[in-house]
Formats: sequence, structure tokens, C-alpha cells
Amino acid sequence: MRIHPHDLLLQEPASACPEVRAKCLKHLATCSKCQDKLRWLLHLRPTPLASKVLPFERRQALPAHYDPVLANASRSLAPVEGAYARERAEAPGLYAELMQVPAGRRTLIVRNCPRFQTWGLCESLLHESQEQNFQDPALGESLALLAVEVLDYLDGPTYGTAPLDDLRARAWAYVANSRRVRSDLRGAEEAFDFAFSFLRLGTGDSMEKALVLDLKASLLMKQGRFPEALRLLRRSMIIFLEFGETHRAGRALVRTSSVHAVAGEPEKGIALLYRALDLIDPAREPRLRLIAWHNLIDNLTETGQFMTAHKLLVKARPLYQKFPQPWFRNPRKWIEGKIARGLGQIDQAESLLLEARDGFLLMDAVFDTALVSLELASLYAEQGRMAELKRLAEQIVQIFSSRQVHREALAALGYWQQAVEAEQACAATLIDGIASFLRRVERNPELRFQRPESS
Repeated sequence: MRIHPHDLLLQEPASACPEVRAKCLKHLATCSKCQDKLRWLLHLRPTPLASKVLPFERRQALPAHYDPVLANASRSLAPVEGAYARERAEAPGLYAELMQVPAGRRTLIVRNCPRFQTWGLCESLLHESQEQNFQDPALGESLALLAVEVLDYLDGPTYGTAPLDDLRARAWAYVANSRRVRSDLRGAEEAFDFAFSFLRLGTGDSMEKALVLDLKASLLMKQGRFPEALRLLRRSMIIFLEFGETHRAGRALVRTSSVHAVAGEPEKGIALLYRALDLIDPAREPRLRLIAWHNLIDNLTETGQFMTAHKLLVKARPLYQKFPQPWFRNPRKWIEGKIARGLGQIDQAESLLLEARDGFLLMDAVFDTALVSLELASLYAEQGRMAELKRLAEQIVQIFSSRQVHREALAALGYWQQAVEAEQACAATLIDGIASFLRRVERNPELRFQRPESS
């Protein structure tokens, strides 16, 4: 069985003794697998990993009398490393050019203009794909598919076939993630099948596998396959921590807490989110830090810890203000309304919930609009405000009817409206049951609504 040098030795040959250096280079000269791995390592952006693992005294400049074989290897690698740096430097400009032309022409440009066929542009497209998922997941999917197109034109001998397959795996995982956000769960499954098939052809790098597992867990969560999602997240988190990627481990903890929340166990996510906040690097991804804060406040609210939730909300407000976009502002208003209601501030709660509902409606987020409306309905029912309750029920049904979002969701809301008209919908259990069904049917469109037996 052939023994291959560790990744850190390939990255930091100067850290090894001369004998080990010589053996590493002789092995590298004849091993195509390690050559591909070295190309992949050169593709990576600088990370703090090596500085954490290697002591300072071992990270030294090449001595003047350096082994001639290693010196030659270093000289041959320098142009390659410089090429990747140039590609990354040029990528923002190329991306901007692509965005200035109609979407239908972008693929044609990539196929016919060699200057758009670079690893750097592919990375840039994948980064922007993830960014766009918050506001325009359809654009996010198209950018990831464009990255797949770029990959088809990258030269295997130049970049390494195995590293290219790693990047194909990541690109298809990003396609899948965008489809998951758009609730195209079947399309997401198909894209993940491609991702894992390319991952098997790649370098075998554990970090690439962890990234794909982390994204696949979000799909499993949306499908209601909670134990499977938790298992994948545990696997990815172990890999992230093993490689010193504490920030990504923090992100995996945030996803894990979300699985518990969606599964109806918000209390299990609270400790995870406190731990995640310790691991997340706010300079690297401030939006993730906000998501962790928001989820923690929401979990505390759902478990009735309104005073603690309110204190954390006040603490998190400066961070919320850095993200004024509606997809952050409306959930914040919703959670503020729930906290106000829990603290007995009814007028303020109603005002905040109405503001959140109107904001979700402008975003055309019909399920969130309905769920906030049901929160309002619970408040109105609690106060015996039947006129407002009937008007609210009519509005929700009209919203779903006009958009033809989901037949079974409309059936549930129609049933609830009939109960409201008959003044039989004041019970919190009925409102909670309808809200629970809407959450489940959004994740699983094949669910069928069944009227409560007491009806």
C-alpha cells in the first residue's frame, strides 16, 4: 500500500526535515494523485489553518542551500500559483461583464469567449450564487449552473481532473441549495446526486465532503427528515473542527439548531446557538452571526423566556440595523411582536405583527404572511375581537386563492375561515393546528389536510 504525504506537508514543505522533504518530492514526481492534490491545495484561498497547526519556528523561509530538487519544484509551482492569483483578481470584472448582458446570453458568452473560462470566475459565480439566495434564489441557481458551464471548459491537465471534480461537486451542491430555497425539492435531490457523484471522482478531500454534507442537511430538514439531517451535520461538524474551521463548525451548529426548531424542539437549540456564537467569526460572515442571534431569540421566545429574549433583542439591535433588507426586517418585526405579546404589551404586539404581515405580503412570502396572520388571529381570539378575526380570516384566504400557492394549504385556511364565520375558531388549539399544518405542508407539498375529528 502506497503512503501519500499529508496535506500539510504538501502545503508547507519548509516545515519538514531535509530527508522528509526529499522523499516527499520524489513521491510527488511520480504520483498523479498527489499532483492533483497539490493543484487543489494551490487553488485554496489562504486560511489560518497552517498557522494554527504548525509552530512558528517550523514556518520559515527557504534556506539558501535548499535541496535543488525542492528549489526546482518551487520555481515550477510559482507560475501556477501566480496564475490562480491573476484569475481571482480578474474574476470580479468578468462577473460584472456577465451581469450586464441578458441572462439568456451569459451561457453563450462563457462557451465562446476563452477569457471567461477560468477557475477564478467559477469561484466568483459560486460565491455570488450563495449571496443571491437570500433575495433571488432563481438567480442564485442560474449563477451556479453558469459555474458548471465554466467548469466544462477548464483544462484537466492544467487544473487537475480531481480538483475540477471537487469544484463540480460544490457547484452542483450550490445548484441544489438554490432549488431547496425555491422549494424545488425534487430538483434539489437530483442536483445533490450529481454533487455526490463528482465528489467520489475528486481528490477525496474531507473539507469538500463536509461542505456538501452541510448543504444536504438543509434539504433533509426541509423534507422533514430530521434524524438524517442531524446525522449529516454531526459528520460535517467533526470534519470542520478537525481542520480548525471553527467558523464553519459554528455555521453547522446554527443549522443543527434550526433542525430542532423545525422539529418542534426549540429548547434543544438554545445551548447550540450560544456555542455557535462563540465559534462564528463576525468579520468573516456578519450575516451568519445575525442569523444565530435571531434564531436564539426566537427559540427563547418559543419556550416562553420572553424577558431573556427581550434583553438579547436589545443587545442585537445594532447588528440588525446593519441588515435593513426586508428578509431580515420582517422576521425581526414578527419576533418583536411575539415578545411584546408574551410580556403583555398587547397594543404594541398587534402593531408589530401587522407591520410584519404587511412586509411579508410585499415580499410575496405567502406562507409567512399566513403564519403571522394566525399569530394575530390568536391575539384577536384571546380578546374576543370577532369582527377583526373574521376580516383577517377572509384576507388570508383571498391571498392564498389569488396566488394559487397550494391547494391543501388553501383547504386548511378555508376550513378555518368557515369555523371563524360560525364563531367556532376562538380556541387556540385550532389556530395552532392550522399554523402547524401550514409549516409542514410548505416543507412537504404532498401532505393532505384532514379536518379535526371534532368538526
